[in-house]
Amino acid sequence: MKSSKEYLFVDGYNIINNWSNLRKLSKESLETARNELIDILAEYQSFTGIKVILVFDAHLVKGSMEKNESIKGIHIVYTKEKETADHYIERTLDLIGRTKKVRVATSDWIEQQVVMGRGGTRISARELKLEVDYYKEIIRKKNERINEINDILMGRLDKKTIEMLEKLRKNK
Repeated sequence: MKSSKEYLFVDGYNIINNWSNLRKLSKESLETARNELIDILAEYQSFTGIKVILVFDAHLVKGSMEKNESIKGIHIVYTKEKETADHYIERTLDLIGRTKKVRVATSDWIEQQVVMGRGGTRISARELKLEVDYYKEIIRKKNERINEINDILMGRLDKKTIEMLEKLRKNK
């Protein structure tokens, strides 16, 4: 965790249970809701440059060992048996909270207070949703503008040039 300037720790199940779209998905499939959250946070991380660490509780899973993986650039942690996401985040904050800029996304009020006492800042599930939606809108507008420019450029090219460009694109 030495390369990034800013970190965002996300209490995965807290966010899933607080965002209505993810809560609805989780009722049908918790795995689908987790994957959707990963997709959302991967786009967020890519756009903002903030390193996201997504933490899921496995504290009630008998014999569970801590598991770390990377999916779409997101660092994902499944805690060990008898360790909550809160405990993992607190332990990690003790290591880096005073030397790095760290935010923690959770709507757990007690956890928010602990985070601030350990050198981090807190962001509620609702505030994270607003921030994610804000960046999604920026990305949408940027893509819209790129498409407009592409349409203008393609409209000025003759058929033969367009075919040559398409051939080059397919050979990449």
